[in-house]
Parts: sequence; structure tokens; C-alpha cells
Amino acid sequence: MIPTEEASVRRREIEDKLKQEEETLSFIRESLEKSDQLTKNMVSILSSFESRLMKLENSIIPVHKQTENLQRLQENVEKTLFCLDHVISYYHVAKDTEKIIKEGPTGRLEEYLGCMAKIQKAVEYFQDNNPDSPELNRVKSLFERGKESLESEFRSLLTRHTKPVPPILILDLISGDDEIETQEEVTLEHLPESVLQDIVRISGWLVEYGRNQDFMNVYFQIRSSQLDRSLKGLKEHFRKNSSSSGVPYSPAIQNKRKDTPTKKPRRPVLIPGTIRKAQNLLKQYSQHGLDGKKGASNLIPMEGHEHDSRIKHLSDTLSDNKHGLAAGRDDMLDIEIDAYITCVSAFVKLAQSEYQLLTEIIPEHHQKKTFDSLIQESLDNLMIEGDNIVSAARKAIIRHDYSAVLTIFPVLRHLKQTKPEFDQVLQGTAASTKNKLPGLITSMETTGAKALEDFADNIKNDPDKEYNMPKDGTVHELTSNAILFLQQLLDFQETAGAMLASQETSSSASSYNSEFSRRLLSTYICKVLGNLQLNLLNKSKVYEDLALSAIFLHNNYNYILKSLEKSELIQLVAVTQKTAERSYREHIEKQILMYQHSWVKVTDYISERNLPVFQPGVKLKDKERQMIKERFKGFNDGLEELCKIQKSWAIPDTEQRDKIRQAQKTIVQETYGAFLHRYGNVPFTKNPEKYIKYRVEQVGEMIEKLFDTSA
Repeated sequence: MIPTEEASVRRREIEDKLKQEEETLSFIRESLEKSDQLTKNMVSILSSFESRLMKLENSIIPVHKQTENLQRLQENVEKTLFCLDHVISYYHVAKDTEKIIKEGPTGRLEEYLGCMAKIQKAVEYFQDNNPDSPELNRVKSLFERGKESLESEFRSLLTRHTKPVPPILILDLISGDDEIETQEEVTLEHLPESVLQDIVRISGWLVEYGRNQDFMNVYFQIRSSQLDRSLKGLKEHFRKNSSSSGVPYSPAIQNKRKDTPTKKPRRPVLIPGTIRKAQNLLKQYSQHGLDGKKGASNLIPMEGHEHDSRIKHLSDTLSDNKHGLAAGRDDMLDIEIDAYITCVSAFVKLAQSEYQLLTEIIPEHHQKKTFDSLIQESLDNLMIEGDNIVSAARKAIIRHDYSAVLTIFPVLRHLKQTKPEFDQVLQGTAASTKNKLPGLITSMETTGAKALEDFADNIKNDPDKEYNMPKDGTVHELTSNAILFLQQLLDFQETAGAMLASQETSSSASSYNSEFSRRLLSTYICKVLGNLQLNLLNKSKVYEDLALSAIFLHNNYNYILKSLEKSELIQLVAVTQKTAERSYREHIEKQILMYQHSWVKVTDYISERNLPVFQPGVKLKDKERQMIKERFKGFNDGLEELCKIQKSWAIPDTEQRDKIRQAQKTIVQETYGAFLHRYGNVPFTKNPEKYIKYRVEQVGEMIEKLFDTSA
């Protein structure tokens, strides 16, 4: 029973599914029939639409073509009318612009350039389309006239607004780099901004349309004159306001110095004339000390502000003495040298500024050539002044005025320091322009080296003039001058070393460096000192008194040693001569011993040699009494004579003077004390006060007055 029921259920399910499938199939057939019907309807509609489009196209296309032809005809007419108007406008250009061109561009540059553009186009049109037209000649003439007016306006604007840079502003410019920290860099405004823009516009037009480079010649001539006048104005300002105390700066710079921290301390400016003033005074006072009293000064050069103060004092003193006229000439030379150094720096700064201005006005491919022409006059003037300095130095060498040659040193040092900036400024100029400064530097180095060598030879060969020798045995003029000269070289060690190195032909010179320069300078200083020592030895032979000769050599050797020790000269000498200091001390001690030997003839009278031996209470023989009398008399006369003579001698160094006095005092007092103790109470005469004239203390007091004319 169960299987039969399952089969019955299964059959019913199958029958239901079959019925559903039949219904689905029936639905599909109906859908297909509807779709076919819709398709037929759509095909019918499309066919009808296609037929209508064909009819529309056949009717519209002819109309479109006709309309297109009409539009083309209209455009051609419009273009023709425009061309006619354009062509006709060229025939009116001359008439429309002639008045403006005649009146010139002043005050209306843009309008003027607009007219020139119209004229330019008219010229081009007639040249291309109607070259035989009289209108071409008219617009050409008008164009040339307008171009000449623009060139004239270019010149006029430059001439009216180009003025020399005020000296105060130049001094601010060259001082600002090294001495003052400012928030804003000092700049030069050569031309007002509006004027500059007009000049730039005219320059651009002349280059592009004018086909004329004459305006570049006008530019460099006007600006060259301005640069030259600026430098001359600075020099004149310097001459009027400068003094031997230093370089004049503008009030702005001086005020800023008070309140603004400086980048580095300003080195004092060497004033060669002051060196010569000091030497002249040393010539005058070398026999008496700087204060006019024998032995009153140690003649040791001072350093720092003390040295400057003394030099200033010496300079002031000169105004009242017979050297006043020469001092005036020296002052003028000082100002000229300082002015030249300042002008060199000013030239670099002004040239840099000129190049910056030039790049805005002159086309790039003409800038270097125009700049080269612009700076020629001022650069040539600087080189001529430099050559004059060299010529003056050569003449000074001939007359053995070596202090005047020192003017080369600050100039040469400044030129070498400034050379990198010079090279940068002159970059791109002609080779002849670039070589001017190196040529001047070489000339100065050669002249300086010649001066150094001649100075050394002059020290060696200075004649032994008896009338020129200090009667009191003090420091000789030759010694003080030589030391002063060498001390001035300290400020120019590298420069002087380079001078000497420039004359070297050895392989070591080709690999020049600062150490090589220092060794050369050390060798040179040792040579000068050696020549000086030999000359002093020869000069000392002029003195008949060997003791005075010894004092003379002692004073000079001591002066040299103290001068070396109080400056960097001793360090320079030690580079090639390690034992120089010890050698001078030995020479000094040797001369002290030589001087002390002059007292032997006095102390020999009272020495124990050949004195009579006697017993206390025993009556002396006449011969013994006479011998004692002669010893007392010989000592007294010798003491008085030496004290009288040596009182007028000078030992300027207080320390050495006291040392020599004390040593001699000790020797003589001890010897005389022993003699007096032995024979002072011996009855060798009825008038003892005639022979025993001095107590031991009195002898010491007499020796204390040696080397002192005021005693």
C-alpha cells in the first residue's frame, strides 16, 4: 500500500509541473507574437522617416550652398574694406605724427615711442609695397628725425642727471665694508628711478629699431667723465679736510662709530711724513736725549698709543723749529699718499656700481667693451699717479732719503689687498686693461726691493765724519734712523718680504709663501744690523779717547738691543739668527769692561802694588813720604779729570747708566777706602788736607754725577 501512494503523489507532482511548463510556453508564444508585431510597426515607421529625410535633404542642400557663397562674399568685402582702411592709414601716418616728432620726446616718451612704432610700420609697408612712393621718403625722413631726437634725449637725460658722487658718500661706501656693521648696505643711486627707466626704454628702442650704437659711445663718455670727476672730488675733499692724524670720514660714519660695534679694530694709518719728522728730531736730539738734557731719556721707541703720542708731539714740535718748511712738504706728501690709497678703494667701489648701472642700459654683448672704455680714463689716472709715486721713490733712493721710499709700502700693500676686487671688476675687459695694476705692483716691488738693498748698503758705507759724531758718545743718528726704518717694516712684513722675494731667481722663490717671505725679511734685517755694527765700529775709531769710544758703542748696541726687544724685530731676527740677543749682550758687557779700564790709571795710583811697607810707629823716609804724596795727588788729579770729562758724556738708558755708575763707584770706593784706611793716618805730610781731599763718600758722590750735565 505504501508504494502505491508514493507513486500517486509523484504522478500528481509531475502533472503539476507539466501544466506550469505549458503555461510558460503559452506566455512565451504570446510574447513573441507581440514582439513581431512591434518590430513590423517600427520598421514601417523608420521607412517612413527615411523617406521624409530624403525629401528634406533634397530641398535644404541647395539653399545651404547658396547661403555659404553669400557669407564668403560678405567676408571678402569686409577684408577688402579693412585692407583699404589699413593702407590708407599709412598715408596719414606722417601727417598724424609729424607734430609730435618735431616737438620731441621730452615729458611724453611713451607717446613718442608709439608714434615711432607707427612710422616704422609705415616705412616697412611702403618699402615692401610701394618703394617708389613719395610717402616712403617722407616717413623715412620723419623716422630719422625721430631717431635723432631719441638719441638727443638719451644724451640730455644722462647729462642732466649724471652728477659726481659726493665725497662723503664715497667715504661711507668704502668705509662701510671694513668698519661698520649696518642694517642696510650703502648703495649709490646714480640716476633717479624714473629717469633710469626712460633711459632704459630709449636704449632698448635704439638697439632694436634704431640700428645705431652711437648712444653707447655717448653713454661711456658721460659716465667716464662722471667717474673721473667723482674721484677728483674725493681727492680734493681729502686734501682740504685731511690732517696728519688720519683719514677724514663722513659725519655719518663718525657718528655710527660711536654707537655701533665695529667688525674689527681699525689699524692706525702709517704716515710716512711722520717717520721723517721723527728722524729729523732724532738727528737734532741724538746727542742729548729727546728732552734736550744729556742722559735724560733712554731713547727706546715706544709702542701703541704711547708711540703715537710721542710721534704727534714730535710733529707738533717741528712746526716751531727750522724743520717746519720740510714738515709742511711731508704733510702734503702724507695727504697725497693717503688720498691715493683712498682713491684706489673708491675706484673699485665706483666701478662696481657703474657696471651694475651699465648692465641695465647697455645690451649684454656690448657691456664689457663699453665698461672697458668707461673706466679707462680714471684707471689710467690712477696708474699715472702710482707711477709718479714710484718715480718719486726712485729719486728718493738716489738722494738716500729712504724714509720717503716708505710711501711705497702702504700703497703697495693696499694695491695687493685690493687686487682680487680689481680682477673681479675688470673681468671681461681687454688684456691691456687687466695688466695695468699687476704692472704697477711689479714696478713698486722692484723699486721697493732696490730701496731696501740700497738702504743696507748705505748703512754699511755711511762715511765716518768726525763733525757728525756725537761728542757725548750717545746714540748715533745712523743707528736711530736704521732702527726707525726697520721698525716701520714691521707693519709691512709681508709686503717687504714679497719685495725681496720678487728679486729672487732661485727655485725656492718660485714656490713663494709667507714663511719664505719671513725668512727673507729676517735675513735682510740681520744684514742691515750687521752692516750697522761694522759701521759703528769704524765710527768709534774717530774718538781719541778709548773710553768714550766704548761708551759710544755701548749706547748704540744697547739702543739696538732694547729697540729689538721692545718690538717684533727680535722675533724676526731670531728666525735666521737665534743668538742675536745674546751676542748684543756680550758686546754691551765688553764695552762696559772697556770703559771701566779707563779708571785703571786712577785706581793704579792707590792700588797695593809698589806701595811702601812700613811698621806702625816707625818714621817714614823722605822717599816713602814722597811716594805716598804722589799716589794721593795722582788719584785726586785723575779722579777730578775723569769726572770732569765723563760728566759731559751721555748714557741715555737710565738702567744702564745707574748700573755702570754703581759698578764703577763700588770699584773705586773699595780701592780708595782701603788706601785711605792704610795711609790716611800716616804722617806723610804736614798738610794732609792738601792730599787727602776727598772722603770715600765724596768719591762716590762724584762718580754718581757722571753722565749728567745738569749735576
